[in-house]
Amino acid sequence: MPDEIVSKTRRKKDMLELQSLGAALVALSAAHLARMSLPEALAGAVHEARQLSSHGARRRQLQYIGRLMRELDAGPIRAQLAAVHGGSAEERARHQRLEHWRMRLLEDDGALTEFAVAHPGGDLQQLRALIRSARREQAEGRPPRAFREMFRVLREAAGD
Repeated sequence: MPDEIVSKTRRKKDMLELQSLGAALVALSAAHLARMSLPEALAGAVHEARQLSSHGARRRQLQYIGRLMRELDAGPIRAQLAAVHGGSAEERARHQRLEHWRMRLLEDDGALTEFAVAHPGGDLQQLRALIRSARREQAEGRPPRAFREMFRVLREAAGD
């Protein structure tokens, strides 16, 4: 008995869905794209699409990306995109944990010791300097440069 027959409408819908997935890959920042594990041909096609400025050329390149993705299992790529966009519950929980640590570190001096015990690989001296700078920024009403940098350092120390 032959495999289930798929209608032309269904095939077209699947192709358009893969093209939109490819468009989401093209829209990612270079840093996020570098962290994703994509096959070499697909990564090259995405990189090339990012370079194109002509609408028609970009559209054709997105169609090509969709065709490449038909030969792959798109599930892992969808999961990686969901993690990048914060769509996964695990990603949101990790982000909230780090945000909680950042607020505790700004409010309580003893929290740095707790963080050092929980995450022994962190650069405490850099973190201590960022805490002081972030507190100063908040007091003076300046832009939160150290506050944001603190989140990046916490993420690295936590191994995320």
